[in-house]
Amino acid sequence: MSANLLALGAIALWASLAALGVALSHVPPFLLTGLCLLIGSLIALPLSRFDWRQWRVPAPTLALGVYGLFGYHFLLFMALRHAPPVQANLVNYLWPLGIVVMAPLFLPGMTLSRRHVLAALIGFAGAALAILSRGGDGETAVWSWGYLLALAAAFMWSSYSLLTRRVAAFPTAAIGSFALVSGALSLLCHALLEPAAVLSVQDWLLIGLLGLGPLGGAFFLWDAALKRGDARQIGVLSFITPLLSTVTLLAVQGERPSVSVGVAAVLIIGAAVVATRRSQ
Repeated sequence: MSANLLALGAIALWASLAALGVALSHVPPFLLTGLCLLIGSLIALPLSRFDWRQWRVPAPTLALGVYGLFGYHFLLFMALRHAPPVQANLVNYLWPLGIVVMAPLFLPGMTLSRRHVLAALIGFAGAALAILSRGGDGETAVWSWGYLLALAAAFMWSSYSLLTRRVAAFPTAAIGSFALVSGALSLLCHALLEPAAVLSVQDWLLIGLLGLGPLGGAFFLWDAALKRGDARQIGVLSFITPLLSTVTLLAVQGERPSVSVGVAAVLIIGAAVVATRRSQ
């Protein structure tokens, strides 16, 4: 399977993250992160054919995995709680742009062409339009420290995605160890820092979906895509995520997509075409 198709698979799963996250916003962030990551780690069992040796990675690689999986999702959930969700989501979706523009800094032998810069800017404009299309309530923008958390989360995910190409090669099944350790750390933080929470049957069902999808299967698809493809192209394709996420939220809430969502689709698809087109 091609790298772009694998990346699109991850993006499709991430499209449900916002809707599921909103439905579970009452669950403490450390608890939610921990449970979802532990469930997601189970995907590595059939992927590795129950061979635990494929889960073993050097300590620096494991630290990088915890940095990406635990750090990013905790900061994102905290940002969505301490800033207006739509605007915080917009700041968070700087991570595809970060992958595109930081690739030459993190990966040797890679340059940033004008074509990739143009595609990144067009894609970010589309992502911004897709997200802000849900914020038509006329509320005055107010500064919140949650925006800094969202910015830090964006940097974490883009840098994690690039740095996985800098460490010693590891099998995609090793993502299971990243998720397992990150999930255990999250639950420890929950026990120390958060009040106990009682989860309903519906909560557990949604947590299971979140763990197997956007906080599980998507990680394995994403890692496989980065191992096979061009990080700059994959970064631009990632701008499709906020568009799909917005459409999913609208569908769940029974709303019709606005004209701005249609324009965003044109911008995002155009950016992906520009970025993935081979030079003549």
